[in-house]
Amino acid sequence: MGIITPFSFALVLRSINAYTKQFQVNYKEKDNAMPLLHFSKSQPCKSSSSLKASYEDWLISHGLTVSPFHMRWQTSLFNHQFYNWGRWKPRFLYLWFSIGMIFGIAAMFGSVILLAKTLIQTLSQMLSEAPTGQNDQMLQVVVPGVNLPISQLSYFFIAILISGVIHEVGHGVAAIREQVRFNGFGIFIFIVYPGAFVDLFTTHLQLISPVQQLRIFCAGVWHNFVLGIASLVVLFLLPAILFPFYYTGAGALVTEVAEDSPANGPRGLFVGDLVSSLEDCSVQSVEDWNSCLTKISLMPQTGYCIKASVLQQLSYPSRARKAVEASQLCRTNMDCQKDFVPSLCVTPSLENQTRFLRVKHPPQPDMLFVGHLLHLQYTVSLSSFIPRHNFLSVDLPVVMETFCKYLISLSGALAVINAVPCFALDGQWILNSFLEATLSPMVVEKQNRELVGFLILLGGSALLAANVALGLWVVTAR
Repeated sequence: MGIITPFSFALVLRSINAYTKQFQVNYKEKDNAMPLLHFSKSQPCKSSSSLKASYEDWLISHGLTVSPFHMRWQTSLFNHQFYNWGRWKPRFLYLWFSIGMIFGIAAMFGSVILLAKTLIQTLSQMLSEAPTGQNDQMLQVVVPGVNLPISQLSYFFIAILISGVIHEVGHGVAAIREQVRFNGFGIFIFIVYPGAFVDLFTTHLQLISPVQQLRIFCAGVWHNFVLGIASLVVLFLLPAILFPFYYTGAGALVTEVAEDSPANGPRGLFVGDLVSSLEDCSVQSVEDWNSCLTKISLMPQTGYCIKASVLQQLSYPSRARKAVEASQLCRTNMDCQKDFVPSLCVTPSLENQTRFLRVKHPPQPDMLFVGHLLHLQYTVSLSSFIPRHNFLSVDLPVVMETFCKYLISLSGALAVINAVPCFALDGQWILNSFLEATLSPMVVEKQNRELVGFLILLGGSALLAANVALGLWVVTAR
């Protein structure tokens, strides 16, 4: 999960780097003090030491830090831009980050309630004999290849990186607004997850008031929330944005058919086909396609009105296809009495969970599908956007739509998870500043306030860890 706070993670990294630099200095001092006797065979060691020192100097000069499972790059190139943002319209920024502070405090309490509710749902799902899906849970553990398609990993990582950058921009601009020195901005990769961080002058951060600290610490989750709302607005307005190039409401456009799909074949679906209906269920968008498949799966198998004179000829597959394509749908024989020619309602004899389905995609002949509807749903990709011109890509609206959904999901998750009062997350610093601002008149001893904060952080960390552990078990074990 890309839900480790880059901001608080950077504070830990700075202390690690300071220790590393001290270790390197001591090592070099010892190395220079050691040799009193020189041997010709020691020359390769000097070359190796010199090469290592040159490599370390090159990394430092370029702002790079490399360690096991972690790589980061820090620069001051963007400092001028950050200071321009932090000094732009001071009254507006004061109001903006004050609203963010209120949101961050509310999110801290709300995240605990949400995690507690999610934990109860997960436990009830684990203990139930017939476990249900996790679709009703707002927070889910994401495992690539299990509940995250490998083909969509690029969306996932890019959305995490953008969400992390926006998160850190919030911290940086808020810090400059509160007169905290801004040292630099950077990007890191932890194992495979990308993120960002800002380097702030810790002494300045400790000298300002708790309310000012809250504006800085809450700015990250506030900006993630705003990014999620902005992505939601873009997703909602996407048909209007793409209207000059694409239109909607005329069907579901096929954009991809998997090689192992039951819809793949000479009488199946092809890229560019426009699906208009599934049986008697009209399809005008991808949402209609999914709802129709769900509706059909919950209802008994549909029958077809077949003339009595044709019924005896249906042992030939070609004639069976023609008879089905030309017939109307029915549930009972009474539905077939509208014609003057005697007809019977014939229902295909199928196994459990298997469906016979007629898919209309004019001007092509109907596709007759036999199999599990989920297999059809997961192996055919569709879009609600139909290009007005042949040179337009059928994939562009899908890419934009999918990316907006990932931004909404991941940026929202960062806002919620980072607000949890948990060690190493923004919630830790939000809680500490909140307790300093509210408990100081009642709890005079700072040590007692720190004890209260520690106990709350311990509970929040345990709650988050339990959600992650049980969520992983549910996703991977079921």
